Amino acid sequence: MSAVPRSDQEKRKQISVRGIAGVENIAEVKKTFNRHLHYTLVKDRNVATQRDYYFALAHTVKDHLVGRWIRTQQYYYEKDPKRIYYLSLEYYMGRTLCNTMINLNIQSACDEALYQLGLDIEDLEDMEEDAGLGNGGLGRLAACFLDSMATLGLAAYGYGLRYEYGIFAQRIKNGEQSEEPDDWLRFGNPWEKARPEYTLPVNFYGRVEQTDKGCKWVDTQIVFAIPYDNPIPGFRNNVVNTMRLWSAKSPNSFNLKFFNDGDYIQAVLDRNYAENISRVLYPNDNFFEGKELRLKQEYFMVAATLQDIIRRFKSSKFGSRDPVRTSFDTFPDKVAIQLNDTHPALAIPELMRILVDVEGVIWDKAWDITVRTCAYTNHTVLPEALERWPVSMLENILPRHLQIMYEINARFLDKVSKKWPGDVDRLRRMSLVEEYGEKRINMAHLAIVGSHAVNGVAAIHSEIIKKDIFRDFYEMNPEKFQNKTNGITPRRWLLLCNPSLADAIAEKIGDKWVTHLEELAQLKKFANDPSFIRTIHKIKQENKLKLAAYLTNETGVNINPASMFDIQVKRIHEYKRQLLNCLHIITLYNRIKKNPNAPFVPRTVMIGGKAAPGYHTAKQIIKLICAVGNVVNNDPVVGDKLKVVFLENYRVTLAEKIIPGADLSEQISTAGTEASGTGNMKFMVYFSYLLANTF
Repeated sequence: MSAVPRSDQEKRKQISVRGIAGVENIAEVKKTFNRHLHYTLVKDRNVATQRDYYFALAHTVKDHLVGRWIRTQQYYYEKDPKRIYYLSLEYYMGRTLCNTMINLNIQSACDEALYQLGLDIEDLEDMEEDAGLGNGGLGRLAACFLDSMATLGLAAYGYGLRYEYGIFAQRIKNGEQSEEPDDWLRFGNPWEKARPEYTLPVNFYGRVEQTDKGCKWVDTQIVFAIPYDNPIPGFRNNVVNTMRLWSAKSPNSFNLKFFNDGDYIQAVLDRNYAENISRVLYPNDNFFEGKELRLKQEYFMVAATLQDIIRRFKSSKFGSRDPVRTSFDTFPDKVAIQLNDTHPALAIPELMRILVDVEGVIWDKAWDITVRTCAYTNHTVLPEALERWPVSMLENILPRHLQIMYEINARFLDKVSKKWPGDVDRLRRMSLVEEYGEKRINMAHLAIVGSHAVNGVAAIHSEIIKKDIFRDFYEMNPEKFQNKTNGITPRRWLLLCNPSLADAIAEKIGDKWVTHLEELAQLKKFANDPSFIRTIHKIKQENKLKLAAYLTNETGVNINPASMFDIQVKRIHEYKRQLLNCLHIITLYNRIKKNPNAPFVPRTVMIGGKAAPGYHTAKQIIKLICAVGNVVNNDPVVGDKLKVVFLENYRVTLAEKIIPGADLSEQISTAGTEASGTGNMKFMVYFSYLLANTF
């Protein structure tokens, strides 16, 4: 069997930071790979496709995870630590294969094994679909947190929805955005493990019945939640945590109306209404869309997750024989629920419903448990992004929860009125129920009142929260408000996507920076080292050459790799000001046209991002950028002094290609509107530590 040619020798450098490929490891990978190709995929080398090879490799890598995964969960059961439950409606995971190989320290072994089998690992990595279960920063932050918590060895679980269709695939046709469904599961997902034995019922609609023992939610419609577990490996610490995603499934009982009418086919087809709950991710970023399906998604995730949390709490090694567990006295000592924005805020009334209606806990004690358990992360100060659900919709879909929210509000406003007697305006501002216009529940107010901690995601953002949008709440409970500046994982955003730079850094300062990014500050002492500066320049130019070749192949635009790569990549939104960037391109173009012989620094402007399908202005901005690019790129007077590229279908995997080649990062959002921005941090890994400290 002949080996594939190796054109990129730098990629094959095998030093400690990338993992060492031992002979035994390589032989074992080859053996396992062939076994999976034969027994799992039922193929041989005569008929196997590239996708078959990818799946064989994925299963091979997953084999290295399984033992660690089981042992990690066993360890948590034995030690019974306080568990973190991160609730998020979005997880922008990207690809799993390469990240897993790096975290398990087997990338070099897999690379060498496939080389010996005549396969190129990069070709197989490109067969993996992005898990695009998020819109932007909020979902990508959730993915980074899961990676970080596993690397820190925390007993943490991510809970969300298993969307059949993730964020749409963006296509540029005739200079305009069009959307295609992201059918990311069509070939299957080798990383997930379905757990139908843990299927849970979730209730909707119905009515509230008053009994001698309290309130009872009856005559509900049931949808089942089937969990799918995904392994989250820590970085070389043998820890594998779990991300559990819920999929909606209709019960087997048919709609009796159709059944009695003899319409068996319609009865079966009607099941889709329930299963649509986990069908598709809403593609809006920083914009609230008050659709009934969205509300169902939020409650479905919350209801299934809380049942799972309580089951695990009760059935833990110590809880199963500890009567205190059944009284929930120790619940906040063993359970931490983090709400990633207000999308999971229904966890607060749902936990109250379970404690009061199901477990028989008195209200005051249940409320104390709920507040001590829940914490809330705010992600935006934009008014159009804050969730406000119509009371009429809640009354129809979640009647008991609306009652509970009214009770929470009444008790809360009673405290407000005692602290500020006669301040009716303050009562109106702080109420969970907005009375003007259509009556609505303000979910941010619910999240603040029902949590013991509220954080913004950057210092400036947290100050705006305290001094502006939630000022009243801060004045009432200043001890609740905190700042937790967002971050990124250096495993994916340096070690994985910029291996040459990772190697160069490791040669100078070791590899501790992979888990302690502040270690990169040690590079300051090499600021005047000519050899290191040349190495950094060489790596940057190689990254630019690689990116230029990729983009020329994808777009047909001839890109000058010696030009300044000026990049703005994020969701298309008015406050992010891609329009301002476009006006700057026009200005540069006009300057060149006015004086073509003037000394210009050649520049390639790249703008990438998706516009929400219903966001007309954002789509018009994309159309303008493409139109301007068409003029600039085809003007012989301009030549390669200026090029414009719109980066189609920007996503995690494309970001991994683009960011290592950047010269200029455009961060020009209107002041005070970008909560933290994590894309800028990925650029700053290269600019702040490497460029600023080496010149």
